[in-house]
Amino acid sequence: MARSNKPIVWSLFAAGGTLAAFAAPVLAAVFLAAALGHAPPGFDFDRAQSLAGHWAGKAILGGTVILFLWHAAHRLRITLHDVGLRADTMAAVVLYLGAAIASVLAVIALVRI
Repeated sequence: MARSNKPIVWSLFAAGGTLAAFAAPVLAAVFLAAALGHAPPGFDFDRAQSLAGHWAGKAILGGTVILFLWHAAHRLRITLHDVGLRADTMAAVVLYLGAAIASVLAVIALVRI
């Protein structure tokens, strides 16, 4: 029986989708409120920077961004297949490589904070 990478891809897709379903609406609401001048108490630049500067905050932010990226890459791959692009191997390589590169860049950006 041939070995497959599908469990790895599907686990990242599922984790990213679950996180996106629960966290994305909350993040969007908080940042929209802040952009309109109605920031929640304690949501200022200094607190956000201290969150991103702590190792636990970096892990949470990094995990969120990375799982969102992998979920989006897999969702785009499936969408391309649904609209008729049958070069699935090429789409998978391009999209997953893009997610991997963006993940590394996100980690680099978080380390620099």
